Amino acid sequence: MPRKRKLYKILTPEPRSKFIKVRCPTCKNEQIVFSHATYPATCLMCGTKLVEPTGGKAKILAEIVRILE
Repeated sequence: MPRKRKLYKILTPEPRSKFIKVRCPTCKNEQIVFSHATYPATCLMCGTKLVEPTGGKAKILAEIVRILE
């Protein structure tokens, strides 16, 4: 009897970080930020802090509109 070989799916690693479109809470300007930001991101229109970096994932202080792929 011939032996059956199991075919395994080859897994490719994907990054866990994403780009996120956020809306400023004060002036409602939409801006794209990185989910694992290492530098605080501010609004380009009014200067409000949108993202605060932590050790890994950044703390998002603005409203998330959508996650970009």
